[in-house]
Amino acid sequence: MSQSLNIQEIAIAIVAKQYNPTILTPDFLKYSGIVPIEWELAQQPVLTNSNAQVVFQNGISIIAQVNRIIFTEVIATKESTDVEIPALVRKYVETLAQVDYQGVSINFRGHVFFEQPNNTARNYIFGTLLNPGPWHEFGIAPVQAAMRFNYTLEGTQMSLDINQGGLQLPDQTVRPIVLFTATFNHPIVQEEQSQRLAALSEIITNWRTDIEAYKELVNTKFLNSPYQLNLVPNQSIIPAVTTF
Repeated sequence: MSQSLNIQEIAIAIVAKQYNPTILTPDFLKYSGIVPIEWELAQQPVLTNSNAQVVFQNGISIIAQVNRIIFTEVIATKESTDVEIPALVRKYVETLAQVDYQGVSINFRGHVFFEQPNNTARNYIFGTLLNPGPWHEFGIAPVQAAMRFNYTLEGTQMSLDINQGGLQLPDQTVRPIVLFTATFNHPIVQEEQSQRLAALSEIITNWRTDIEAYKELVNTKFLNSPYQLNLVPNQSIIPAVTTF
């Protein structure tokens, strides 16, 4: 199947012990230098004792809860050098260095387009992925699966969720897609606070290692392998296209 993954979104979630969500406000983000002062809000911020959310017009959002902070960015049309939240997350944790950070997960969401008729996307999931194939061989330990594939890589655990969905295009038509959502979990085991911050910063700085593993797994193991999709007559797969 000659297709490739369209990566749409990156999210970095920081696990934090007894975090205070009320810290997260637009003023705090701008006047502490975490985000540029000229960034404009896309909607009114949410601020409660248990949850806070700030969303900017450039597609970056930040959600704070009592046990984690989630930074999300739409990256569909961006080069990796233009992705902004890794640097933003580093500034955030450096500014709030006193917080007890426990771990970090780096998450990616992408999809592949399929032909509208004949349920080809559904057939890919049920006719191909439930059979043996190269997607069983990745990482350094046997894969575990329940339509979630769990891989052990060097220094991290990776999970890959695969779901059937639809994407609404600008002309209001809906194209069938298969969603590939990856999560890389990185625990922080250092005891001393400065070492924990340094480990956290290193993980975030090396986010490209995770996205390359994500692309390698999906593109070479799931999409472009000798194991072809079992299609019924008159079914076909069209090349993936970017619409963002």
